[in-house]
Amino acid sequence: MYFPNYFLPQPSASWDTDTTTSFERLLDGCMSQGGSQGGGAAAAEIPYTLAAPKWQFLSYVCASKNIVLHGSGNPAIGEFEPRKADDLAEFGNRRAVYATSDGIWAMYFAIVDRDKHVSSLINACFRVVTDVVTESVTSPPYYYFSINGDALPHHPWRVGTVYLLPCDSFELQPRLKYRDRQIEVAQWASAVAVKPLAKLRVGPEDFPFLDRIIAHDPAVIRERAQANPDGFPWQDE
Repeated sequence: MYFPNYFLPQPSASWDTDTTTSFERLLDGCMSQGGSQGGGAAAAEIPYTLAAPKWQFLSYVCASKNIVLHGSGNPAIGEFEPRKADDLAEFGNRRAVYATSDGIWAMYFAIVDRDKHVSSLINACFRVVTDVVTESVTSPPYYYFSINGDALPHHPWRVGTVYLLPCDSFELQPRLKYRDRQIEVAQWASAVAVKPLAKLRVGPEDFPFLDRIIAHDPAVIRERAQANPDGFPWQDE
């Protein structure tokens, strides 16, 4: 399948038995400290010392557990309250707690410092529905990351936190059509407040696409989006 080269495929990862066993042990040890939904305990800090990149651990947790992720610059969130979002898509333009089932996408929101001249973010994480008969999703995740161009010279990155949230109250964004393909966006929303189960500290060095974040002119993007709302990400190919 063809996609413009600004859509980035997920880096290769090791999912061997030793790696996944170490992920399970780390998560089990963390959860045993507390932080369960409604339990009143603070979200446990995950003491990450494994060799595997943090994004692999986070993505594994989403794929194998009933967990979604939220990235933030605030390391001390005890409960996430629904908030009105500002998005062109109907699903992302309502009052909700938003999360993702992808470790890299969550990490992006944790490490981008919006206080350092960042006024515009355009981003995505999606998989392709490769079998329209069974509607199975077998493609790797694809990503897109862009910020307003005048912010990039300021290196607007920070140490952030990725929160692990129970998925029970969340719904997945309905599938969309991109060109001649159906895609599944890794975005989830909860209409009710959610308490985190655990949290993981992440930094710019943990984000595998730091040097692939591109620039855009918000005025140009706004004009193109108004002319063609379905033309995401409104970039020249």
